Amino acid sequence: MFSIFARSGPVIYITSKDIFTIHGVQITNSIFYGWICGLALMITLILVARRITVRPKGGFIQLVESGVTFITNLVESSFNEPERGTKYVPYFVTLFFFILFNNWLGLVPGVGEAFKIGGNPLLRPFTGDLNATLAVGVVTMGLVYVSSIREAGAKDYIKHFFIGNPLNPMYLFLGLVEMFTDMTRVISLSIRLFLNVTIGEIVIAVFAYLGSFFAPITAAPFTLIELFVGALQAYIFVILSVMYLAIAVNHATANDHDLTDEPVTETMRLTPEKA
Repeated sequence: MFSIFARSGPVIYITSKDIFTIHGVQITNSIFYGWICGLALMITLILVARRITVRPKGGFIQLVESGVTFITNLVESSFNEPERGTKYVPYFVTLFFFILFNNWLGLVPGVGEAFKIGGNPLLRPFTGDLNATLAVGVVTMGLVYVSSIREAGAKDYIKHFFIGNPLNPMYLFLGLVEMFTDMTRVISLSIRLFLNVTIGEIVIAVFAYLGSFFAPITAAPFTLIELFVGALQAYIFVILSVMYLAIAVNHATANDHDLTDEPVTETMRLTPEKA
């Protein structure tokens, strides 16, 4: 039995494949399916928004509303001043549903070996491509860096990496290490999402192959698990991104409050002339 498995087995694609070209730009199957998922997400959210009423409805609409409310509360509660976080709610809500839709739609039958063009699969999960997750990570962390500097100011943003007494010899070293660690967050976000989606694909493909004619039965438990993992990974990606932004902004606002809330002594009330 093991010799049979050694000679043949499920076909698993770790990398994306080029399927067509637009004005000299190669479009991969993961990008193509990402466009499809993005379009499906846009249409779905528009239809849901038009059907939302004052009195909550059940079903799918209620599920989307709950997701929006959950991410909104998550973002606003992460900031010392919730109104600062409100402006970032649209991006993080969109990011959450975009990753969630791509994770879930990547499990739809037909994605993978079902349809081929030029010998390569026509459809491949967007979040199952490291290039795609890296792009999402770069855009997200770009927003985090730009927004952090805009909210806190360049000086305070850099200062939040250096904590402690400047006279301590480790002050500069630890600050530089923290800055380097911060720059690696793009990679950690991207690889975490990519590996979880790809490993899920591999597990489902293996058990579907082992099940042969009973593939829907043998792969069903792992598909259900991947539905949960897909939602969990979308949440983890968003909450980490929010925390990275909130840490920098909260550090700056805390310093501002320390300055403004400092009690005024009698000496401080004296004008320079009186002093």
